[in-house]
Amino acid sequence: MRILTRYILKEVLSHALIGGAIFTFVLFMPRIYYLLELIVRNSSSLGVVGEIFILMLPNMFTLTIPMSVLVGILLGLSRLASDSEITAMRASGVGVWRFVGVVSTVSIAGWLIGLGTSLYLAPAATSASMKLEGDLLNAQASYEVQPRVFYEDFKNYVLYAENVRAISGAAEWTQIFLADLSDPTSPKITTGASATVVDHKGEAAVMRLRDGTEHQSDPDQPDHYTVSTFSQTDLPLQLVPQEDSHSTRGESPILAMTNSELLARSKLKGGKWYLLELHKRYAYPTACLVLMLVGVPLGITSKRGGKSAGFVLSIVLVFLYYILSYTGTALARQGKVSVVVGAWAANAIFAICGVFLLRQMSTGGAALAAVSSIGSWFKSSTKDENASTKGRTASVRLRSTRGHFPLILDEYVLKQFIGVFCMVLITFVMLLLVFTFLELLGDIIKNRTPLLIVGEYLLNLAPSQIYTIAPLSVLIAVLVVFGLLNRSSELTAMKASGISLYRIVLPVIVISGIVAASLFAFDETYLPKANRKQEALRNVIKGKPPQTMEHPGQNWIFGLQQKGQPSRIFYYEYFDADQNTFGNVTVYEFNRDTFSLTRRIHASNAHWEPRLHEWVFEHGWDRSFGGEEISTYHTFDVNTFPEITEQPQYFKKEVRIATEMNFEELRRYIHDLSQSGFDTMRLKVQLNRKLAYPIITLVMAVLAVPFALTMGKRGSLAGIGVAIGVAIAYFVVSGMFEAMGDVNLLPAVLAAWSPDVIFALAGGYLLLRSST
Repeated sequence: MRILTRYILKEVLSHALIGGAIFTFVLFMPRIYYLLELIVRNSSSLGVVGEIFILMLPNMFTLTIPMSVLVGILLGLSRLASDSEITAMRASGVGVWRFVGVVSTVSIAGWLIGLGTSLYLAPAATSASMKLEGDLLNAQASYEVQPRVFYEDFKNYVLYAENVRAISGAAEWTQIFLADLSDPTSPKITTGASATVVDHKGEAAVMRLRDGTEHQSDPDQPDHYTVSTFSQTDLPLQLVPQEDSHSTRGESPILAMTNSELLARSKLKGGKWYLLELHKRYAYPTACLVLMLVGVPLGITSKRGGKSAGFVLSIVLVFLYYILSYTGTALARQGKVSVVVGAWAANAIFAICGVFLLRQMSTGGAALAAVSSIGSWFKSSTKDENASTKGRTASVRLRSTRGHFPLILDEYVLKQFIGVFCMVLITFVMLLLVFTFLELLGDIIKNRTPLLIVGEYLLNLAPSQIYTIAPLSVLIAVLVVFGLLNRSSELTAMKASGISLYRIVLPVIVISGIVAASLFAFDETYLPKANRKQEALRNVIKGKPPQTMEHPGQNWIFGLQQKGQPSRIFYYEYFDADQNTFGNVTVYEFNRDTFSLTRRIHASNAHWEPRLHEWVFEHGWDRSFGGEEISTYHTFDVNTFPEITEQPQYFKKEVRIATEMNFEELRRYIHDLSQSGFDTMRLKVQLNRKLAYPIITLVMAVLAVPFALTMGKRGSLAGIGVAIGVAIAYFVVSGMFEAMGDVNLLPAVLAAWSPDVIFALAGGYLLLRSST
């Protein structure tokens, strides 16, 4: 292989690998917490963690391999063009098609890897991950339930346990209330003194309930009521997977099918979706080839802007390609175009454009001038900044160099840091918004959502992305800036002049602290409002009905705890918060000591009467129990029960997400829910994270400095790679502790603050060991 060929390939491959790491990281971020929550709730080993992580990668690689090839070509060739190396090569007789031939090696390699991943690895990984996820889901039952809260993730059951104690491979519960909602109008109630729950791998958990009573009524015949007792009985408990509105797990079964299965089902009635999936498995890897045809001429001609122009072009082209691809897929699913056209239209369009641009470049056409002029924006802005810097030099040289902040050196470091920080922040936010738009594109087309609503949604989504990405941007900015200072020996010169490393990093630490404080203020003021708005708009885009945002316990709520009074649980199918009326309401009264059911009041409806300050129950019955015997029973058309003192406001507890409240609102919300027997552990973790997450910005700045010093002469690309590794480590550790806090394995304070403490100690230790 000739030296020139190796040189070009090295430049393209290095940028392709970094681009692939960035794109994969962006796709992986939203899935981290769901993955870790499954693991923590099941107390899985590190081997299971690694297995799930590896199984997630093939489906991501199907999308990111073509992106990586394009980024590698555009950034690699743009860098060569900006340094006039392309001009020198062409002057020495290297033609345009020679560049195509060299770069096609990377494209063909990406195409072959993509085909193997799309056709074989991704389906196998999806099938294995579905099986593993099912095993984890069924095995986590005994770890999931928390004491004195309603748990509703079991299929057809609502469970309440007064006390929960974990033992080896099982759990012990005492004073159990279990409602079978197979018929929601008349739940079958089972109470028990104690229970042992055992998890079976791959199967539903089994609850062995002891010393219990079962109550069953007939909604059509109120006079018929059955009470039975038992000393021991076994009940299966199967968890129902919770819907994740921000993922595409609903398509997992078809993604797990082999190619032969897809081909066989495509020949059956309604097999269009299967045939489309089969075509997509060939079309996405082929994007490596067609994007190469577009990338080569654009990369060679973007010499004015260098890597900046190349990266912008990469984002634009990725967005255009996948919007065409997803649009074609959505239209094919709706039957508006054929399967072949829907799957391959994007490739065909880009192939035609690529051949046209290559011909234009080889013949000296003017079609590339408009595209290549993008780079001049970056060049001119850089020149303006340099000119303004030179104009200020004379005025700042007279400044004292002792006892003041900032000094000339501080301004120099801050200028580079802020520039890189803003560029990284904007880049990652744009990537996240692009991927979000592509994820929702099928719903946008299906529901004919106006682009104005889509734009408003993305505009309100951007603040939360900025809040999430800011610490990562600080990390990358510090790594890149100090890595470049170290590479150019400027850091050595600063130290030689008597300035310690701690004084050099001081301005960056100060700015990081300001960013951390700004993030907290941002979360206290604007962010909750934007999150509420974007969640409502997302429901519109997804075609979901407006959410009621009422009844946090899904219509189950514990009554007020009053001394000398029995415990009560309220169940209702409907509650009108405006009219203060219940539909199909039942009140269960329990003996506080034995937790046995002593009374049951049922009414078809009930309303609050302000003049009486009581609930008026209509068309119902009232039963009292003594063990397995019915002590009293009477029906009524209208009745009041003065002992039920809960007022309407007690039931008007709005379901709100932690991200849609500021610190004080969330604190009050937790206090309110805790009084009604609801699980607030997850909310307590989020309350502490509102303080802990902004602080990680400062921690990342401290941690990044020693890593930047150890990179030697490897430059900014190595810094980005290290930053991605550190960021993945942080998000995994943070997600793990958060999930452990959510299931009550750790106190909320420890779950929220442990990642900050761990990374702060690591950063401080490495910084203290660095040469000052």
